[in-house]
Amino acid sequence: MNAIADLAEDRVVEGVYAVARKQRLRTKGGASYLALELVDPSGRVDARIWNDVDLLDARFDEGDAVRVLGRVERFRDRLQVEVRSLEKAAETDPAALAPTIRRDRDELDGFLDFLAGEVAHPGLRATVAQFVDDSAIRERYRTLPATLDGHHSYAGGLLEHTVGVATFCRETAQLHPRLRADLLIAAALLHDVGRTRELGPAPAFRPTEEGRLLGHVHLGLRLIEERGGSLAADARAEL
Repeated sequence: MNAIADLAEDRVVEGVYAVARKQRLRTKGGASYLALELVDPSGRVDARIWNDVDLLDARFDEGDAVRVLGRVERFRDRLQVEVRSLEKAAETDPAALAPTIRRDRDELDGFLDFLAGEVAHPGLRATVAQFVDDSAIRERYRTLPATLDGHHSYAGGLLEHTVGVATFCRETAQLHPRLRADLLIAAALLHDVGRTRELGPAPAFRPTEEGRLLGHVHLGLRLIEERGGSLAADARAEL
């Protein structure tokens, strides 16, 4: 069994991976082929199915776990798997194969709580608490990426990125006392909260319908407005 991080050119690859992306495309000559992105906890790699396309296409869907046998080649300076055989691995949970954070999630959760506690302004503190004290939101921070194909693009990346940005804002405010530390930290903690509504589950993390239509910035604003509306009048007046 080969981890994606250990793949090397001109080597046979055999393993169980999750299909994060599946597209049926055509070559310049008009022949059908499948373009895949395979993932496991160690990383991600592109894959292609050139032969027996109809047969193999019917065996799996995007988001499934699959057992793959193939060969690693290099295309445009990137490794790519030429799939020779493939079957669905129904006994494997695909979500468990998503690329994942290497840092300790519980430790990052503790940092998130600490940073939320640094917000002393009553209105901002109450707004942040609407999210930090929500177990469903916290779980999505722990399991979603910050982006699909950019920075922190792995399960738990949203939590790691949020803690990193908020920590940077806290330290910057300490160096520049004229900055509103409460506002900076609160904004950092919630700046990507819309991702919790924009992105779907592992392993593909494909955008939800509202995520595709509205994007995480608009969804985040809506979430803050909705939850802010439930605050007491005196707390809202503080904002």
